[in-house]
Amino acid sequence: MNHFEYRDGHLFAEEVPVADIVRHHGTPTYVYSAATFRRHFQAFDSAFAGLPHLVCYSVKANSNIHILKLLGEMGAGVDIVSGGELFRALKAGIPGEKIVYSGVAKTDEEIEDALRAGILMFNAESLGEIAAIDAAAGRLGVRARISLRINPDVDPKTHPYISTGMKKNKFGLDMDTALQGYIMARDMKNLDPVGIDCHIGSQLTTLEPFLEALDKVLGFYGKLKDLGIYVNYLDLGGGLGITYDEEEPPQPSAFGAALTERLKDLPLTLVLEPGRVICGNAGILVFNTVYTKQTPVKKFVIVDAAMNDLVRPSLYGSYHRIEEVDKKSRPVETVDVVGGICESTDFLARDREMPAVEPGECLAAFSAGAYGMTMSSQYNSRRRAAEVLVDGREEKLIRRRETYEDLIEAELDL
Repeated sequence: MNHFEYRDGHLFAEEVPVADIVRHHGTPTYVYSAATFRRHFQAFDSAFAGLPHLVCYSVKANSNIHILKLLGEMGAGVDIVSGGELFRALKAGIPGEKIVYSGVAKTDEEIEDALRAGILMFNAESLGEIAAIDAAAGRLGVRARISLRINPDVDPKTHPYISTGMKKNKFGLDMDTALQGYIMARDMKNLDPVGIDCHIGSQLTTLEPFLEALDKVLGFYGKLKDLGIYVNYLDLGGGLGITYDEEEPPQPSAFGAALTERLKDLPLTLVLEPGRVICGNAGILVFNTVYTKQTPVKKFVIVDAAMNDLVRPSLYGSYHRIEEVDKKSRPVETVDVVGGICESTDFLARDREMPAVEPGECLAAFSAGAYGMTMSSQYNSRRRAAEVLVDGREEKLIRRRETYEDLIEAELDL
């Protein structure tokens, strides 16, 4: 259950009519359900109750500090990939010892900030990065805990843009180089190699790629022990998919059972980095129909949201279910739902069968809680959307809509 449901033809977010949110906050607006966040985190966390584990929510999926605070209060750690995400996590009250830092391009400044915050560990992705972390720790007079991201060359059977664990991807280290990296880290003065990291991609809809990668990583774990390198953490990343259209991804309980069976006898703390599976179905994007337009070959529904608000359809060809906020009985037609960006790729849906909506009616794109607001932009000098968090009968504005002044705030005076 994702706590967005229709009652007598009217869409509700928990106990609040979405039409009321639109009246209060306008469009386009992201609307999130706190109950859905809690339910999804609990379902994921409890699936690994049989193992020592830490669930580190992937900040990149939805980084609003109110969301991070909500999850942190439930015991979540976070997975970050930038200094900005570190800043957000700390502002939200996430303790340093529950933060893991991934990403291929960590700068000296970012590494030092993370060391000062006392993070749990860096997931290092190159030999150069290992040396940079050692040097930064030496400058600060501390020891840095690291794991190395192993690239297991496993096909995750997902969109190529969100595949991260194959030889051709920029992420991680191949097995031979990683072994060299662990020896290098072991012998450095300021590093403690404490874990192994592996992340193969996003929106995975079967367990087989996870288990194939795990088998390879466990083989690598044995090689480390043979070298006298004993790690405490096994970070298997995230990537478990959700249902956008007709996908049938495995439930967290099945994922947990499969990993527990393989890891129950090993002296390792499992680290997981779920993002989409926690927040994807916890949010919708609500927008208004501005015009409808009939050409000789196509009908367009033109709305006040665009690819700068929700880029996934344009970037990946992704599907988001779109429905009216207030349903009426009317004929169905085939349309493109498009925004006002000056790009032909600016669409939220193509050749979609939908009720014949009229200007002034609001629509909702479902499953928009992940990689929606975090990937939004000000392209065409469009103001980014508002964000509202609903908790029972309470609606809270957690990010105001940008103003025109916000668009130029960081630019130097004329």
